[in-house]
Amino acid sequence: SSFHFSSFFSETTVSSKEVDKNGQPLLFLSVPQIKVRSFGQLSQLVFAAKDAKLKEAQACIEANRDPVVKILGSDYSTMKEDSGALNILHKITNGDDVENETKTNIALLLKQLDLHLLNDTLRRISPQTRLNPVPVKDDTELLKSFWGKGEQSVLESTEFTSDRGFSFSDGCGEMRYVWAKPGDAEAPCVTCGAQGVLFPGGRTDDEGKIDYETKGEVYKDLVTFLKEKLGKFSENMSKQEIRFSEEQQKNQTDEVPKKEEADVICKAVSGTDKSKLEKNQINFGKSQMARRLEPSLNWRTTVDRKNRKISVKESQEEKRRGKLGKTRASVSSGRAQLSCKSVDKAEETISESSSESEEDEEPPDHRQEANADLPSEYWQIQKLVKYLKGGNQTATVIALCSMRDFNLAQETCQLAIRDVGGLEVLINLLDTDEVKCKIGSLKILKEISRNPQIRRNIVDLGGLPIMVNILSSPYKTLKCLAAETIANVAQFKRARRLVRQHGGITRLVALLDCAQNSVEPAQLSLYETRDVEVARCGALALWSCSKSYSNKEAIRKAGGIPLLARLLKTSHEDMLIPVVGTLQECASEENYRVAIKAERIIENLVKNLNSENEQLQEHCAMAIYQCAEDEETRDLVRLHGGLKPLASLLSNTDNKQRLAAVTGAIWKCSISKENVTKFREYKAIETLVGLLTDQPEEVLVNVVGALGECCQDYENQVIVRKCGGIQPLVNLLVGINQALLVNVTKAVGACAVEPESMVIIDRLDGVRLLWSLLKNPHPDVKASAAWALCPCIQNAKDAGEMVRSFVGGLELVVNLLKSDNKEVLSSVCAAITNIAKDQENLAVITDHGVVPLLSKLANTNNDKLRCHLAEAISRCCMWGRNRVAFGEHKAVAPLVQYLKSNDTNVHRATAQALYQLSEDPDNCITMHENGAVKLLLDMVGSPDQELQEAAAGCISNIRRLALAAEKARY
Repeated sequence: SSFHFSSFFSETTVSSKEVDKNGQPLLFLSVPQIKVRSFGQLSQLVFAAKDAKLKEAQACIEANRDPVVKILGSDYSTMKEDSGALNILHKITNGDDVENETKTNIALLLKQLDLHLLNDTLRRISPQTRLNPVPVKDDTELLKSFWGKGEQSVLESTEFTSDRGFSFSDGCGEMRYVWAKPGDAEAPCVTCGAQGVLFPGGRTDDEGKIDYETKGEVYKDLVTFLKEKLGKFSENMSKQEIRFSEEQQKNQTDEVPKKEEADVICKAVSGTDKSKLEKNQINFGKSQMARRLEPSLNWRTTVDRKNRKISVKESQEEKRRGKLGKTRASVSSGRAQLSCKSVDKAEETISESSSESEEDEEPPDHRQEANADLPSEYWQIQKLVKYLKGGNQTATVIALCSMRDFNLAQETCQLAIRDVGGLEVLINLLDTDEVKCKIGSLKILKEISRNPQIRRNIVDLGGLPIMVNILSSPYKTLKCLAAETIANVAQFKRARRLVRQHGGITRLVALLDCAQNSVEPAQLSLYETRDVEVARCGALALWSCSKSYSNKEAIRKAGGIPLLARLLKTSHEDMLIPVVGTLQECASEENYRVAIKAERIIENLVKNLNSENEQLQEHCAMAIYQCAEDEETRDLVRLHGGLKPLASLLSNTDNKQRLAAVTGAIWKCSISKENVTKFREYKAIETLVGLLTDQPEEVLVNVVGALGECCQDYENQVIVRKCGGIQPLVNLLVGINQALLVNVTKAVGACAVEPESMVIIDRLDGVRLLWSLLKNPHPDVKASAAWALCPCIQNAKDAGEMVRSFVGGLELVVNLLKSDNKEVLSSVCAAITNIAKDQENLAVITDHGVVPLLSKLANTNNDKLRCHLAEAISRCCMWGRNRVAFGEHKAVAPLVQYLKSNDTNVHRATAQALYQLSEDPDNCITMHENGAVKLLLDMVGSPDQELQEAAAGCISNIRRLALAAEKARY
């Protein structure tokens, strides 16, 4: 019934109304046979089979052992001895056969189907043993050296039968039959086949005929079979095992295939080589599965020295021809590239982003040595490049497809393309009008551009401007491939600059203008899916380019932030990763952080923290880490429920990169006290303490930073102590990582506020370790250590004695007042304030010259330094004639100016210092002359009680001096 309207029926036959050019029906059914001459009729036939489709397909394949030959002719046979691939390529190149192009396209489609089936089959058969004739022959010949008679002999004899030749026979897989006489048993007949070594029935009668029916299991090689089946052989062979292994290894090392078939398109595939079968091969030639040894890392070239010289000579001649045959467009692009290089040199001094660290150094240019042992792929790729240079459009497409069959992830294949001038050809193909050639070229460039040397070669050859122009192509496939290749190439500064200078940033941003934003992937049409892919590739390229500050600004000015914000609402994870990655890179700039808040991007970042994709979680957490420097952003993360998923992600410690991003986000969010309260509810503090050991430094920096912020709260200080966090924190004080030392000193200082924690820190010698960090060459470490010492001195039991016990410690602190770093000066002044509470220590630092050094700092406009400097001066006034000394070193007049500051803390500290200094008459006169009385009168009415008392006391001292002077006058 399926063929009722399109076929003729008779009693015994059915024939289609459609016929071929010879008048033969395209479908003819005569029970029990059926003949089909077109794919359309074949499709109808399979559809009519309904539930029996698989059986019909199996019957079709069994009846047509080589269907490609039936369809396309004998030139496309996969079983013939002489490969016809080169002949086909020559015919297409010379235009001798107009039908070959159509046949080739059909062959490509059939091969794709075949490879899908091969990939599935390979997963099942790859664990099975596969033998080649040469190893079997070698093992058999090697066993002859162990012939002998007697108790210690391994074998008495081995003998080949004459039934089969030493090769694959009839496609069945048998290679040879061997008689092996062990000396203590009857000689068994062994079948050596592609599947392994197996056991047939043996001789059936006195005439010596063999029963070929297989019995028993299959063994991986001849020696294993004999050891398993023959007891004496196994016993004696164990004594000879070392010798046999050495001989066998020597044979494998010395063995070189005698002849390499000139098969360029067909790649050799061994039975166990899974990676090659998984590539999309176009194998028109004979499968060489039976002619190759198993692949190894020590492949030797199969081309002898003479042939290699000829090949090199031919490739050099073709390279010269290729250079002469370049189009004007390529010449003009080369000239443009030369001018761009001069601009690049002038711009080398432009500062780039701090994230721009990879591949900024030029790698050494690696060239293959002329006489080096190279795999056959190296020479096959060179021949393919020859066809790329001299062939017509069809030959070029076939050569490009064949080149993609090679493992282009291997450096040998990548450098083979470059060494023979293939990069120039591939880049020139991008300047043609043939879309298929452009697609093929870009697919290859996309793969090989992962190699750092190839990236730089592409830039040197002027490939980037051409790819940037392709971004404006109407063909979406070309846009995608060009953007992905740019993403690979733009991994170093010069390439990123070139993309920007040729208008690439604007065009890449335009690719983000995808119509869909929230449609589920399963609901997209084909065209919508392509639009999404174009946007994804554009985001991928922008991600690479965004490592440069100038490119970040270019993306922002081109309107990239609203488009990235829109794409962030999509549900396509493949899209989200490069989009979030781009935002993460750009969020290091203040302008971007403002725009991210304005576009409400934080909400979507928090949403994607709940994704199942670990890479997406990592980039979202890193983007939050970058943005959470701003208080409003930290509040947004909390309001949108982002703190709970961050806390929950701490429990998965396998992915270290994600863990570093998550702990970084928690660190920055912990700067807000409200967030710290939430983290305590989610038990994040205990988890963070558990991460203080056995973690990489990038994780530890963030974990300790987060604990340093959380421990500003007394409750969290207790939690850290109870969870055993003090000891691992103190242990980290001996590290050398600057960022880690800054954070761990802050965390230890925060914990030292809690008395019981301070006892533990003192017992673990933590204070001495902090004091030793004052010698660190990095100013940030010095400042952080000095700040941490303040609570330690305040809360230690016998603080004065503890400080004096550090040999040279007080002198070290005083000398730090000579620093130029404002943060170091502020922290040291704060430490001196606490040290000076002990009279003996105050006397020591006075002897070390603390007064003139503090006086020298008085002329500063930094309110933080003013506050701690005034406190230090106030404390130091309480020893000897330090009050007078401060006046002599001109410290009083600048202090009066501190009262004009807008900071209440500065007012309080300054009033206390002036109160102490006003005990000296000369200082009172200086204060009065500089207008201190009026400023202090305003502060007497301050709500701050300490400020009131200090101001009033200072005014009182000045007033008493004035009264005494007036009495003395009269």
